[in-house]
Amino acid sequence: MLEYRSFEAHNLHELPQYHHLDKEQVQAIQTVAAVYPFRVNSYVAEHLIDWSRIPDDPMFRLSFPQAEMLEEEEFATLSALLGKHGISDPELQKEARLIQMRQNPNPAGQMELNTPVQKGNRLHGMQHKYRESVLFFPAEAQVCHAYCTYCFRWPQFSGLDNLKFANRDIQLLKAYLGNHPEVKDVIFTGGDPMVMTTSLLRTYIEPLLDIPTLRSIRIGTKALSWWPYRFTSDNDADDLIAFMEKIVRKGKHLAIMAHISHPREIDSPEAISAIRRINSTGAVIRSQSPVARHINADAATWEEMWQKQLLLGIIPYYMFLERDTGPKRYFEVPLHEALDIYNTAYRKMSGLGRTVRGPSMSCSPGKIVIEDVTEIQGQKAFILKFTQGRNPEWTNRIFFAKYEKSASWFDDLKPLDGQNKFFFTDGMQSLISRIKE
Repeated sequence: MLEYRSFEAHNLHELPQYHHLDKEQVQAIQTVAAVYPFRVNSYVAEHLIDWSRIPDDPMFRLSFPQAEMLEEEEFATLSALLGKHGISDPELQKEARLIQMRQNPNPAGQMELNTPVQKGNRLHGMQHKYRESVLFFPAEAQVCHAYCTYCFRWPQFSGLDNLKFANRDIQLLKAYLGNHPEVKDVIFTGGDPMVMTTSLLRTYIEPLLDIPTLRSIRIGTKALSWWPYRFTSDNDADDLIAFMEKIVRKGKHLAIMAHISHPREIDSPEAISAIRRINSTGAVIRSQSPVARHINADAATWEEMWQKQLLLGIIPYYMFLERDTGPKRYFEVPLHEALDIYNTAYRKMSGLGRTVRGPSMSCSPGKIVIEDVTEIQGQKAFILKFTQGRNPEWTNRIFFAKYEKSASWFDDLKPLDGQNKFFFTDGMQSLISRIKE
């Protein structure tokens, strides 16, 4: 097992593979890291990145910030400040904050619309967007083993405390579930809950195991890719496996929501061992990832990834579209192109692999999937469907939007000619008005 070492902008020179980076790449990484968090560890550097192919290697672009993630003017301003005064310069940090606040942190109403209210108090560190499921952000899980450059939760790691979701009061969650028996599913997320010790993870999950209305516990994690030793040879890995077995014995469905963006992430012996160990507990691993330019924006990558997942007992779950926040412009894939990628890969899967849904947009009204492109009364149109709706009555509803070749997010779309709004527009406006009151 590798020694766990973490590398950020301030100690990038300590990375054993530092010699592979030229001066311009180092400058770019440190400049962009002032805006978007950068962290990589020894496993990612040693086992996942092909250093002979940088900067084009997808694992390198997934974990190391790139200059093009910022606008040219923004990059030039920050790079000049970095060159003059270094990483810790207050003027650099001030300018970076201004850029961050222009990047639509916490998109889709996460802070305003998703934070639940109980007895007049907003329950910070929780989200309740869909009737049956609640998200909980453990305070000790507000970090990851390494950071994905496309992460839509970049504000969690950027020192923007007023935009951060975090809570350590598990009794608050337990009380909320007692008052909301319709919630069947709790999702622990972050950051990454798998950065916590097993004893700490127990303090959050164990109190929920006797709640009869709770059926499923999900843990969102990138640990299978970024640090698979968490499940095999870390000091408390055996305790973690035993606890996962206990959750299943207590009659709860335990789902490990693995963020897998590229087949290389599950190709190493370390990752395969971790996957097999999780499977042995009775837990289920489901995989989700955005389709992202420079990382996986081709059908062959997705087919290979889904086929490997099936072979290893992982259930393909979602192909997402890059959310409208942070460096979206660098990673975005137009809707029509994402649909082609999805369909081409999907058609090559057997029935067992057709559990995956997508391409999906997690936007304010809900999760909206692009089903197809068609023509309606002479108008080219996207066929769209809710797989989850903020209003449960919207779920599984099909609707149409005018085809727009350059569209890469739902907000780029308009109703077909003759329709001045989508069927859910009034409902969303009413919901927003109630929440603001």
